Amino acid sequence: MEFVKEFATFLHQSGIIRFGDFTLASGKKSSYYVDLRIVPSYPHQFRRMIKYLQNLISEQIGFDSFDAVASVPTGGLVIASALALETVKPLVYVRSEAKSHGTGKLIEGIVEDGMKILLVDDVATTGGSIINGIKALKEAGAKISDCYVIVNRMEGAHQALQMEGVTLHQVLDISEIAEILHQARMISEQTLKKVHAQTSSQ
Repeated sequence: MEFVKEFATFLHQSGIIRFGDFTLASGKKSSYYVDLRIVPSYPHQFRRMIKYLQNLISEQIGFDSFDAVASVPTGGLVIASALALETVKPLVYVRSEAKSHGTGKLIEGIVEDGMKILLVDDVATTGGSIINGIKALKEAGAKISDCYVIVNRMEGAHQALQMEGVTLHQVLDISEIAEILHQARMISEQTLKKVHAQTSSQ
């Protein structure tokens, strides 16, 4: 829990999570913005985040439960790469669309029939891009039962992945981050309420 508190504080202090009025890529309005792609610019924090994620996976599902690590570019790929390196597991990734040149592949890396794959991403919102990755990997013969993200925005991803037979795990969810920051007097009561109002009860 100590890491979670420190990490939430770090995310806010370094501008990785910002509160205000934002328009997301989907066109949806949001009371906060999370850009975890900045984390690798802080190598010590990045390493601690990967180590914490590694320990979480070890405790919750164990390293024997998967043969390879996969991600969907770009945010999650840096995290998945570091995790694959630490766990000495093969890395594969799913493109958002197949290459228009060369082999025209959608999946980069080796996926064998019956291979158990752990999916990793940076942030989960509705779960759309993660589900595209799950479907592509399943079509290639992979088995996926678990997905790990650093931050769950709690806007439907949990239920959406459940429909695909995949359990979503997270290091932090947005409510937790907002609660920690509010207790540390870094954000106001009003901001906390706005964040809670935005989450769907998962």
